[in-house]
Amino acid sequence: MQYISTRGASAPQSFSHILLGGLAPDGGLYLPAEYPQVTGAELDVWRTLSYPDLAFEVLKKFATDIPEADLHALVHKTYTADVYRNVRHGEEAARITPLRLVEEKDGSKLMLQALSNGPTLAFKDMAMQLLGNLFEYTLAKQHAELNIFGATSGDTGSAAEYAMRGKKGIRVFMLSPHKKMSAFQTAQMFSLQDPNIFNIAVDGVFDDCQDMVKAVSNDHAFKQQQKIGTVNSINWARVVAQVIYYFRGYLSATTSNEQKVSFTVPSGNFGNICAGHIARMMGLPIHQLVAATNENDVLDEFFRTGVYRVRKSAETYHTTSPSMDISKASNFERFVFDLLGRDGARVRALFQKVETHGGFDLSGKPGSDGDEFKNIAQFGFVSGKSTHADRLATIRDLHAKYDLMIDTHTADGVKVAREHLTPGITMIVLETALPAKFNETIREALGRDAERPAGFENIEDLPQRFEVMTKDIEKMKAFITAHTGL
Repeated sequence: MQYISTRGASAPQSFSHILLGGLAPDGGLYLPAEYPQVTGAELDVWRTLSYPDLAFEVLKKFATDIPEADLHALVHKTYTADVYRNVRHGEEAARITPLRLVEEKDGSKLMLQALSNGPTLAFKDMAMQLLGNLFEYTLAKQHAELNIFGATSGDTGSAAEYAMRGKKGIRVFMLSPHKKMSAFQTAQMFSLQDPNIFNIAVDGVFDDCQDMVKAVSNDHAFKQQQKIGTVNSINWARVVAQVIYYFRGYLSATTSNEQKVSFTVPSGNFGNICAGHIARMMGLPIHQLVAATNENDVLDEFFRTGVYRVRKSAETYHTTSPSMDISKASNFERFVFDLLGRDGARVRALFQKVETHGGFDLSGKPGSDGDEFKNIAQFGFVSGKSTHADRLATIRDLHAKYDLMIDTHTADGVKVAREHLTPGITMIVLETALPAKFNETIREALGRDAERPAGFENIEDLPQRFEVMTKDIEKMKAFITAHTGL
């Protein structure tokens, strides 16, 4: 299996090579040269597998340069009941990502797939725990070190830090928007005292943090000298690890391969729903992929109109679903690459236009950049938007009707999912996090605190260690250099 860049100007590479690197040298994102296909016979066999065994079957199609015995050991080390211990329905613990039926209406089912049972109570743990083990394995093979430079809007950072803390040969430099995360999210990251973890609060929004990560990644000399890697979803391994739970969700919700399901995904940076796109391209019978945005509705606008219009920092709202407060979805480029028939030159031109003009237009209207929006339906994408009032109403509704408490991002997903139900087709909403991570809004909605798993009772009271910095690339590079000793 070889990997190519979405911008078409980088040489094909192996899985292990791109694992540690992040962006391709031409500034693009890596994708398989072709998507491996899954047969109906394979799906029949996979229905009976445990989560780690399913993960092995999916991943061995992509990580073909890792010996299968080693890959098998890595996934079984990662996906254990001890690591994913916060399952709220004990009888389902062995499934890692259990489904819960929420409601049935007009011949369709609405289900919730629990993805937040890991150590940081967010879906990012599903991929990040694997990534940590893959990094450690690969670095040991190469007798190498890695300095991870990433950005977070709330959940990626803590998931990465908990996955990498104490890992040999790895340091983590994580950017986050200063005072833009929930109190729980902030404490979860900043309270870590491990010497290989560095938290940097940037005076700006998440997009500013993400731009700094890309700028450093595109400085190839600095990247090589300082051994810079990334755990953001620009890293292919992050995305492919998320493909696994789409297969698990489908196989748990159906009894035969003749059935289809839809997935609604709370979407900001497009990484999670991009994994669904990949699963669909592999042959998983997905009817629709529903992108649910908050007030930062760049993706919803595109899937309604064909216009991709990035907002400036000052136009990016700070909302009560802060992990989706993103106006420049870095993973979106992977989907556009497929939408444009894998034309790397056109992708490169369009995303250069994003940098210079703030977006592009594929609506086909006079003066637009193309007419590929007409092909959106064949990829199954639709979208919707949720506001603060919507998420409060949804949290209250599910709690009153079903004694079910959900977080703010998942509430955005449920609200939009209800707008796209299709008779006879199960809709699965991907859970984003446990409600305890956004207790301020839970208290506003329900007048009570969210329950907390053991060990998180007073996390906000712990001492915090972090640096506040401006959006200065050179100062950021100097900080990294000063703390790596390279």
